[in-house]
Amino acid sequence: MDGQRLLIVTGKGGVGKTTVAAAYATALAARGKRVLVAMCNAKERLSVMLGSDLISTEVTRVVPNVWAVNMTPESALEEYGMIALRSKTLYQLLFDNKYVRVFFRAVPGIQEWSMLGKAWWHTTETLPDGSPKYDVVILDAPATGHGLDMLRVPKVIVDVVPPGLLRRDAERAWNMFRDPEACGVVLVTIPEEMPTSETIELAGALQDELGMSIARVVVNAVLPPLFSREERDVLEPLEVTAVDAGSSALVASRSRAVRERVQAESLARLARALPVTPAYFPLLFEDAATPFAIKELAKRL
Repeated sequence: MDGQRLLIVTGKGGVGKTTVAAAYATALAARGKRVLVAMCNAKERLSVMLGSDLISTEVTRVVPNVWAVNMTPESALEEYGMIALRSKTLYQLLFDNKYVRVFFRAVPGIQEWSMLGKAWWHTTETLPDGSPKYDVVILDAPATGHGLDMLRVPKVIVDVVPPGLLRRDAERAWNMFRDPEACGVVLVTIPEEMPTSETIELAGALQDELGMSIARVVVNAVLPPLFSREERDVLEPLEVTAVDAGSSALVASRSRAVRERVQAESLARLARALPVTPAYFPLLFEDAATPFAIKELAKRL
């Protein structure tokens, strides 16, 4: 993953995408990289994980070497409009109009592109000496289905939009997204049957349909195994009702054995189906949304 300017973090909802994005930002910052984390109109939790002030639609430095922004379609479109027109006055004249705003909201994919394009644009920003403003931009993308639809948008623009600024930028972004040296997707999942199936399907769509590179798979909330396969085979068939301390322990053991079997099967499926060796984040029994927990998880990367 060294050298990639854009990391797109996605996966099924509820698997810990923002946790992984925070861990990556922390790990890269510790190596001296300047990192921007861009969220897509998110219910903001990143500030709690990094121990910073609330993150808004303005790019803000949150901790050493890490900046963050919580993009909304409206704020991203406004910023893009001002960049394109090079004039706030001209932007306000054209865009501060309810009919124009209704039109843009009705254009298929424009809201997704406004945020995806903003994340890409930040990879092109430079400092006065010509060096990149950010070494890595991490896009905390929407969950599986919406995230995949978002990543399809620049290809649609390239295919159907007439030549002009919008198509030019979409083409530049689309070329970057398909360059494994510049961009990679980080898939986040948990070791359960449905998230595992969705992750494998998503990886296939990203590679086969969009031609994008899978940079890393992170399996979150992995339990340390307590039982061997033979012990699970003994425990799972038991039919026990908790009526006393002894049977309660058996019920708990059987439940843990079932969960460990599902986990082992899920990890095996991921290893067989995906082109990269997964990284494993342990299940944290205390709150993972703390700076200390994020730093511990970052060590796994």
